Amino acid sequence: MAMDFFAHQDKARQKTGYLVWMFFAAVIAIIALTYVAVSVLVIGAATYQQSKQAQGGPVEITIWNPQLLLIVGGIVIGVVVLGSLYKLSQLRAGGKVIAESLGGRLLNNATGDLTERKVLNVVEEMAIASGVPVPPVYMMDNEKGINAFAAGFSPSDAVIGVTRGCVEELTRDELQGVMAHEFSHILNGDMRLNIRLMGVIHGILLIGLIGMIIIRMAMYSGASRRSNDKNNPIPLLVLGGVLLVIGYAGVFFANLIKAAVSRQREFLADASAVQFTRNPDGISGALKRIAVASRGFESSASAGSHIDAPSAEEASHMFFGEGVAHWLGSSMATHPPLPLRIKRIDPSFDGNLADIKLKPVKRESSSQNTGRSTANLAGMAAMGMMAAATQTPPPVESIELEPVAKDKGINQIGQVSKAHINYASTLMNKMPDPVIRAARESYGARALVYALLIDDDKDIREKQIKQLQQHADDQVYRDTLRLEPMVMVLDEAAPLALIDIAIASLRELSPKQYETFKKNVIALISADDKISLWEWTLQRILMHHLEPAFDNQPREVKPVHGQLHPVVRQINAVLSTLAYVGTSKPDEVHKAFESARSALGSHLRGIELLDVKACSLKTVGEALDELAKLKPGPKRKVVHALANAISSDGQVTVREAELFRAIVDSLDCPVPPLLPGQPLT
Repeated sequence: MAMDFFAHQDKARQKTGYLVWMFFAAVIAIIALTYVAVSVLVIGAATYQQSKQAQGGPVEITIWNPQLLLIVGGIVIGVVVLGSLYKLSQLRAGGKVIAESLGGRLLNNATGDLTERKVLNVVEEMAIASGVPVPPVYMMDNEKGINAFAAGFSPSDAVIGVTRGCVEELTRDELQGVMAHEFSHILNGDMRLNIRLMGVIHGILLIGLIGMIIIRMAMYSGASRRSNDKNNPIPLLVLGGVLLVIGYAGVFFANLIKAAVSRQREFLADASAVQFTRNPDGISGALKRIAVASRGFESSASAGSHIDAPSAEEASHMFFGEGVAHWLGSSMATHPPLPLRIKRIDPSFDGNLADIKLKPVKRESSSQNTGRSTANLAGMAAMGMMAAATQTPPPVESIELEPVAKDKGINQIGQVSKAHINYASTLMNKMPDPVIRAARESYGARALVYALLIDDDKDIREKQIKQLQQHADDQVYRDTLRLEPMVMVLDEAAPLALIDIAIASLRELSPKQYETFKKNVIALISADDKISLWEWTLQRILMHHLEPAFDNQPREVKPVHGQLHPVVRQINAVLSTLAYVGTSKPDEVHKAFESARSALGSHLRGIELLDVKACSLKTVGEALDELAKLKPGPKRKVVHALANAISSDGQVTVREAELFRAIVDSLDCPVPPLLPGQPLT
């Protein structure tokens, strides 16, 4: 039976628990070995001193010394824990730290370079189809191997890294397969596990590094004080050597654990990529190109998937392909063998890499787009603005959508389908070009958000415009006025997709710019002294993903509720509000609520429809903050209930889809399946 999003999250947490136990076991083993080594040295030193003093008496030898054990244990635990915490603190800023350590260069979302645009477009489509903000993309310019990675603690701080070879040597379908693989890691909770692995291994490695330092100190001491017999460096050399061996032996076994965990997650990500794209030729083609490149056949990319960056070893379990060669071969490999990966995706593959025949990839020169991205851009934008202001784009409802069974919708949380990727691509193509361009750069992204909040009422609009004129950047203010007429004629489904793109650009603001932006957003929303459903949705999504970025630490909510009983009041607030949003007819409201209640189970007491006056958006926000602390099992039931509430009439309205997205986004559950207008059977 295939696992859903919540099962994957639970599995990732179990793997983390397994990792913690293995970490404790490794630390205990290191303490024991270090204690034995130190005890032997102490006994040896005592014996040596007694023999020099010619006392001639028997030497009492005992290996058991509780006081020494406590000292050694305390030092080892302190070193390993502090080393792990230090490494994790370095990584708290999210995936960008890892990307930069691997030599990644942040791509400009508004770039005109065709090679860079190729990967950015694919990532945008995958993000919109997945229901997550578009992650920043880092290009490893000096890496010719075909490889990629996803890194971060959550979708809010995730980044995608891609090598130059990956973008240049793969077709668009193959690149889409690789990106689908990486998005699977984002959605399945693998990224947090990967970062914790880095922290654990670094803490154990520190023991070996201390041993190396002691050896150097002993050698220096011995060289500078040869005449002083009292400063014999041999005990220090022995201690340093023992610590070096113990530390690196610990790292060896930790890497074995890392490799075993990683190999299983890679199989899952490959399968998910095929499920997302419905195109096994894409990811299998990428793997075949890596295999061919590794053997030197038919490709200029002779490096296979190898990564040359100095820090590649510690991030080896994050890559799409095997980035670092190991002298022990498959036992230390973080990825399954290429023939096996290809065979699982393409059963017709016979395993013979030498027989693979690949079509050459057409490379596009970035210079082809130089004129368009500079001199002609302003003119094209102006033409696009005039056209968009006078023409209404075709509705997204014209896109053919696959029906979703009501009882299966929950299984699609965190699961992307080919229909959603097509939906994202079509939606992007139907948007005015200047609006898309605005979302891709920081000035335009701010203006776009402001334009989406401008009210239809003349008096309120005048108040909002005055606010921007006085407090917004001049360029942003002018861009807002230019974008406003285009935003007014956008398809109803477009704004959320634009916000997903804009979030990546807004992360590039300086702290001062962000504070100004946040104050302006609040002022625009408060201009009419009330908050609409759309305003609440937009603000909730923006703040959920931007606040952690400017706090310089990931948003981490510790799951504490293993059951639903402690959060019944919060469930009532959210379900009641969602039931009222879909319809104003009392019988349909009750139908929606009862449908939601059924997903929670009859044993849960206290679930009741609140009066409409008790259903404020402020109450919903406070309730979501508590519901976010649910563990995956009970959280699944809540999201199932939410899905039932909006699907009780067989259709999903735009208002329902927007609110549902904001709610489950607050619960850190990406939601691609419930598309506006999608039939539910």
